[in-house]
Amino acid sequence: MKTTDRNALIAFPILILIGFLVALAGSQGGASIAGVPLFALSVGLAFLIQWLAFIPAYLLQTEKFFDLTGSLTYISVITLALILSQPIDGRTILLWAVVVIWAVRLGSFLFGRIKKAGKDDRFDEIKPSFIRFLNVWTIQGLWVTFTMAAALVAITTTTRRELDLFAILGFLVWVLGFAIEVAADAQKSRFNANPANKGKFIQTGLWSRSRHPNYFGEIVLWVGVAMIALPVLQGWQWVALISPVFVALLLTRVSGIPLLEKKADKKWGGQEDYEAYKKRTPVLIPRL
Repeated sequence: MKTTDRNALIAFPILILIGFLVALAGSQGGASIAGVPLFALSVGLAFLIQWLAFIPAYLLQTEKFFDLTGSLTYISVITLALILSQPIDGRTILLWAVVVIWAVRLGSFLFGRIKKAGKDDRFDEIKPSFIRFLNVWTIQGLWVTFTMAAALVAITTTTRRELDLFAILGFLVWVLGFAIEVAADAQKSRFNANPANKGKFIQTGLWSRSRHPNYFGEIVLWVGVAMIALPVLQGWQWVALISPVFVALLLTRVSGIPLLEKKADKKWGGQEDYEAYKKRTPVLIPRL
């Protein structure tokens, strides 16, 4: 067995354990269905959807519907949680709406991008290995759980509070983050679609203010979601505030910015215009 496969085999139960612990913490003070905590049921569903989608993905050796599955998982899980939670109030509807709107937009954008590109080269070395490819899908289940934790806890908890200042401010923060992410993705798509820009890097629009404005918007919108959820959290449910922290750490330290910066440095590193762009443009937080 290859070292990478052996490490993946060790990582699999750890991923499951992390998901279980989050499900346990988020279920405290929450509603139950037939004796099963609704939050834990939602987390289990998030993982189950990934594993079911993994089967045809592995057999066909494709990653084309990976991102689409992730978005459909967000929509399915939070919609089921909303339907099964009682009573449904303004805060739960607002949280459901912002997550679904975000998931539909991002899912359709990513699916369209990979459909046009034909493949995602990040998966080239992973797909042939059963356990490594399975882990990728399992990690997506964990990603859904962590990022949606604050919204999911607030929807499934038995505590209800009327819409307040936290909800209003949180929604405005979400709108800001969502607008930045959508605008950044649209600007880059238009840039890449122009044949005259082939082989060039984008440094206009929001991309002149930040090297990764879409990721900045992503982090900000999940902060907004956490703010909306904040007033109804109690006890171990406070672990749900890991949601925006997790998104920020993953995008800035693990799979987002580090990988893209390394790829960009390899492609344009040493070029005078690129080095000048890096020097004057912040990595994440846009300069005013």
